[in-house]
Order: sequence, then C-alpha cells, then structure tokens
Amino acid sequence: MFQSLNELLGAYQRRDPAARSKLEIFLLYQGVHAVLYHRLAHWLYGHHCRFLARFVSQWSRFWTGIEIHPGAQIGKNLVIDHGMGIVIGETAEVGDDCLIYHGVTLGGTGKDHGKRHPTIGNNVLISCGAKVLGPFKVGDNARIASNAVVLSEVPANATAVGIPAQIVRIAGQTTHYADEVDQTSVKNPTLEKIAALSARLDLVERILDEEFMERKGLKKPEPPRTNEEEKE
Repeated sequence: MFQSLNELLGAYQRRDPAARSKLEIFLLYQGVHAVLYHRLAHWLYGHHCRFLARFVSQWSRFWTGIEIHPGAQIGKNLVIDHGMGIVIGETAEVGDDCLIYHGVTLGGTGKDHGKRHPTIGNNVLISCGAKVLGPFKVGDNARIASNAVVLSEVPANATAVGIPAQIVRIAGQTTHYADEVDQTSVKNPTLEKIAALSARLDLVERILDEEFMERKGLKKPEPPRTNEEEKE
C-alpha cells in the first residue's frame, strides 16, 4: 500500500511543475485524496457494501469536487490535475499512468445498458473540459484535446480534436509521458475543412463574376495592385 502511494505521489511530482514535495502533494492535492477515497469505495463496492461505497464516494465528491463512481476501475498512478468537475461513471475503466484535467467527463450516452462508459488505455492524456461518452475504448498513449466531445473509439497513439471529435495523428515517436506533447500546436481538422470550403467558395464566386462580365460585354476588373507595383 505504501509503495503504491509513493509511486502515485512520484507521478504527481513528474507531471506537475508546481509540486514541491510528496508531503505537500499528499496533504493538499485533491486528486490524490479522490483516488484514495475511491480505493476504499471500490473495495466496499466489490464486497457488496453498496450503500457505504456510495456514501464514501459522495463524501469524496463533497470535499474534492471530483465524482468517481465506486464501481469504476482506476489503474495505477492516475494523476488528476486541479480536478474540479471531473465525473467518472460506474462502468468506466481507466488504465495506468493516465493524466486527467479538470472538467472531464467519462460518461454514457443514456442509450446503452450494462457497459455504458468508456475504457481508457494506459498513458492517456485527457485535457480540460473533454467529454468521452459511450462504451468504447481509447487506446494507449492517446490524447484527447481540450473541450473535445469523443463519441467513438480513439486508436492508440492518436489525438481526438473537436466537436464531435475527429482523429489527428501526431507525427514522430510517442513520448513516454503523454503530457510531454505540445497541447497547443495540434491542428483542428474542422477548421481546416472550413478554410478549404471558404477558399473554394471564393474561387466559384470569382468564376461566376468573370462569366457574368463576359456575357454583358463588360471589361473584367483588374486584380488589386500590390504595394510594389504601386511604387513602380
């Protein structure tokens, strides 16, 4: 038990630049408290003490702002950064060495029965505000971008971006820790498609304008002159 706790505190030290010591992390970090409360709640849940398990999880929610259902399966060294507003459902599974930011939901869609919540692989990064909804798998070393809404499976070593989320591959080799990836330089495929459609629309409008001017026998407008041409 102490070895497991020491590894958990070490994971926080590696991933949080603000963490000064293991003692500080143990006493002051809500993510650690939520995981420890969940260990007790999950043990009670597995021994059919469902009311007590739920009581412990609700007590943890009251003190930490993090709601983890006692039935959820949480792997080793889960790092919860800030943590406020996190919700993890009953049939959710989270692998080892994952990093979850505040506002994340591992939930269901309301249409499924039995297994209703996602299965998160090892070394997965889920950024703030992301929603992962449904009984599918997020592969090892995957990244979920901020505020993404993930409704289908995410392959290993891939990034899900947007609403609804689309998969964007990250070039190069995957680093050991998911949070070492630059989270601010991931391309948004939705914005790229909008830009492509806008450029195509401009082209179509220009062609139509030229055809209209040609039919009317009017002179085609000259393209705007550049600054260098005006100087000449």
